[in-house]
Amino acid sequence: MEGDPKQKLLITKESSSEEELTLVKRVWEESKLMWVVAAPGIFTRFSTFGINVITQAFVGHIGSRELAAFALVYTVLVRFVNGILLGMATALSTLCGQAFGAKEYGMMGVYLQRSWIVLFLTAFILLPLFIFTRPIFILLGQDESIAEVAGTISLWSIPIMFAFIVSFTCQTFLQSQSKNVIIAFLAAFSIIFHVCLSWLLVIKLNLGLPSAIVATSLAYWIPNIGQLIFVTCGWCHETWKGFSFLAFRELWPVVKLSLSAGAMLCLELWYNTILVLLTGNMKNAEVEIDALSICLNINGWEMMISLGFMAAASVRVANELGKGSAKAAKFSIVVTVLTSLTIGFLLFLFFLFFRERLAYIFTSNKEVADAVGDLSPLLSISILLNSVQPVLSGVAIGAGWQSIVAYVNIGCYYVVGIPVGIVLGKVIDLQVKGIWIGMLFGTFVQTLVLTIITYKTNWDEQVNIARNRVNRWSKMGNSDQETKINTPDD
Repeated sequence: MEGDPKQKLLITKESSSEEELTLVKRVWEESKLMWVVAAPGIFTRFSTFGINVITQAFVGHIGSRELAAFALVYTVLVRFVNGILLGMATALSTLCGQAFGAKEYGMMGVYLQRSWIVLFLTAFILLPLFIFTRPIFILLGQDESIAEVAGTISLWSIPIMFAFIVSFTCQTFLQSQSKNVIIAFLAAFSIIFHVCLSWLLVIKLNLGLPSAIVATSLAYWIPNIGQLIFVTCGWCHETWKGFSFLAFRELWPVVKLSLSAGAMLCLELWYNTILVLLTGNMKNAEVEIDALSICLNINGWEMMISLGFMAAASVRVANELGKGSAKAAKFSIVVTVLTSLTIGFLLFLFFLFFRERLAYIFTSNKEVADAVGDLSPLLSISILLNSVQPVLSGVAIGAGWQSIVAYVNIGCYYVVGIPVGIVLGKVIDLQVKGIWIGMLFGTFVQTLVLTIITYKTNWDEQVNIARNRVNRWSKMGNSDQETKINTPDD
């Protein structure tokens, strides 16, 4: 005899309610794990990016030409180098994140040291770009007087390039094990120090352009020293076992993963660089570069939020793949993307409303502020797209897809975005707006492709790939250690 239909309906409602509660609880638990990485990561990136913005504000009070030169150096040269080094450092995020999830803690310190070796060698190869900045910019068609000032700025900025290496790798190492609160404290101290020192050197003592760059360099290195002390002096005793000669072994796999990671991320960061370079060849270049650099700095502020979520996505995906949980990895992706998109939409509305009023934070020039207001709708759309795309890149980093995404970036950015931008900007004569529209179209296509790839991925297979990677690399380290232990003394 069948049960009462009303009773069945009540049972169905109760089970549905329990599922909803379970989902809410899962979202809450995943959100907590995500924000443990994302919140300090966002704050740290705000502080780090704020160093450049503060420097730009002080340089802007020195002169318009100096501001344009600073924009060129930091939006073109430093972004170019930053893209390579940050991209190569994301290989460490894949390795450390998956190793931590798999509880192979001992290899994480070795991965960190291998990454230092690879990145410092790369930095020395990139050094001539800072030495020959002036002729490079002139060759690229930039104004000669602006290129002259840019050459001075780039020479004073060499220590900043090496600061990036320590910063990127230590932050990645600590984020992989959710120990990044210390990074946020150091970043907060650094930005306060930078404001005070910049005011003293540039405004009070009037020491000019080099003093502004020196203050910037010190602001980058102070938190690096603190992070190195934290990593090497006992606060990471499980994952840091001291300096080891193992770091010099099996470097080639690290180089290959670093190169594919570098190609993936630098292709994204260079995208905006090309936008600035194309603007430099247009009419009224100084105003256009100043306005665009302000828009890109505002966009960069929002990008720091997205990069915090990118770090969270890469850590959560890598940790869960290392643990062997495909479902948890997929769930973390959904929660992180939706959270970032919600924040991005609110900021989209905010920047669409304030328009040129925000420009007066960076400049007192009305012509530049009006140009910023004219670009504000494109800025708002860029902010909305950037709330999703970096998070999907973080998923790729966590899973180790850097080489696949590099090909996607080439197609979407350089085959689609830039040609469309050049046609709109130069052929149809929409100037900088046309170039930016084309670039945004490329970003939209790239976001769409990454969404499809993420949705179609067999995550159970990704668990097996991560497990094989961790096992293979940990065996390399263990076999080397055993060889060292078992070798008899002379």
